[in-house]
Amino acid sequence: MTDLTSLTIAEARDKLRAKEFTATELADAYIAAIETANDALNAYVKVTPEKAREMAKASDGRLAKGEGGALEGIPLGVKDLYATEGVHTQACSHILDGFEPRYESTVTANLWADGAVMLGKLNMDEFAMGSSNETSYYGPVKNPWRAKGSNKDLVPGGSSGGSAAAVAAHLCAGATASDTGGSIRQPAAFTGTVGIKPTYGRCSRWGMVAFASSLDQAGPIARDVRDAAIMLKSMASADDKDTTCVDMPVPDYEAAIGQSVKGMKIGIPAEYRMDGMPEEIEKLWQQGIAWLKDAGAEIVDISLPHTKYALPAYYIVAPAEASSNLARYDGVRYGLRVQGKDIVEMYENTRAAGFGDEVKRRVMIGTYVLSAGYYDAYYLRAQKVRTLIKRDFETVFADGVDAILTPATPSAAFGIADQEMAADPVKMYLNDIFTVTVNMAGLPGIAVPAGVDGAGLPLGLQLIGKPFDEETLFRAGHVIEQAAGRFTPEKWW
Repeated sequence: MTDLTSLTIAEARDKLRAKEFTATELADAYIAAIETANDALNAYVKVTPEKAREMAKASDGRLAKGEGGALEGIPLGVKDLYATEGVHTQACSHILDGFEPRYESTVTANLWADGAVMLGKLNMDEFAMGSSNETSYYGPVKNPWRAKGSNKDLVPGGSSGGSAAAVAAHLCAGATASDTGGSIRQPAAFTGTVGIKPTYGRCSRWGMVAFASSLDQAGPIARDVRDAAIMLKSMASADDKDTTCVDMPVPDYEAAIGQSVKGMKIGIPAEYRMDGMPEEIEKLWQQGIAWLKDAGAEIVDISLPHTKYALPAYYIVAPAEASSNLARYDGVRYGLRVQGKDIVEMYENTRAAGFGDEVKRRVMIGTYVLSAGYYDAYYLRAQKVRTLIKRDFETVFADGVDAILTPATPSAAFGIADQEMAADPVKMYLNDIFTVTVNMAGLPGIAVPAGVDGAGLPLGLQLIGKPFDEETLFRAGHVIEQAAGRFTPEKWW
């Protein structure tokens, strides 16, 4: 029999329904894979084998009666940002030590309602702040990919590094992730997986630990475009508990896979050609253009003039919202508490010990830009820039462009504890250069593996779509995937 963990969600779903194996056997195969690999990769911070077997057994019962849901018996990993009832939920931060919520996030509740099985909680950058999964209290995640002939450990990208690494290493069939400035798409590009950030409001944020509330959005990381479509269908829903969540029917995204892109207008933005962009990224971009053209799409040059202001504006808006959202972690009601001589000292001691350096940096930036003398100069101005970025996209889409093709990242995965990155946080922030505009404008974006660099490391292309038009992204993304082929790392763990 095929190694069960090598099956995509779509393949496993069909074989479970055909009774070729049971959900329990599938869950056991993944639990065994995690036991073998997790010490090397550090993708999971909490594994829940008993819960997985219990959920799989219930799935087997429903499948036997022919009552299986859309994800019946499919084992998934959950980013540690999602509240899971009675199970470790700490956003990989020391300040939430021992926190086990008494409630379930809407997104994970939707997945369990469709029959999915929970394998455990996945590592991530602390409070989703980071582009390399090195800010986690539980240590860095290792990318399952290595450069040809090298045994140097590479980052999987961030903040959803555990999700991307677990999917790439076949430690789950798919994973929930979240994207505030590229945290689904950048790790997907670094690990040869597919990640989609849906339109802001497509998935509920209720029960997700908040970083920047106007930018955060839930989405899946999966092995291929079809699997991402299957997962997003289950994750998305209306939700009265999240006022930013839209009440719109969720389309059957999987039905978009394989549809023709003939006559589709694909925009190529001049502003994404950055100074010093590696030749391999430019070459990959041209290859993507050629594939879409061959499939019948029309390629048009477009301009998004305010792109150059996106990164600085993002690094004002996101920390400002983080400063506000993270004020609730004070050691009073839950999580870590470090005693002091009075309540003020207790707050100070708890926050000093509980937050990592990157979180402290962003909270301080956010508090500064929101302070009385600087609010107008920084925060208000950044919000105005955000409106202009959104307007650029609206203008392009009004001119008949269906989707926009760009690189997903400025390079392939870099080394863990890379000295240049460690010495200069701005260098790390530049990893989000191609992805933050999408969050600032609230648009959907998908990263699809499109090739490898000279060292054999995966590279991704990004497609950006109109609001709530994820189907077009799945259609065009599938064309790129079919042309590029599938990418899996050579096993070293």
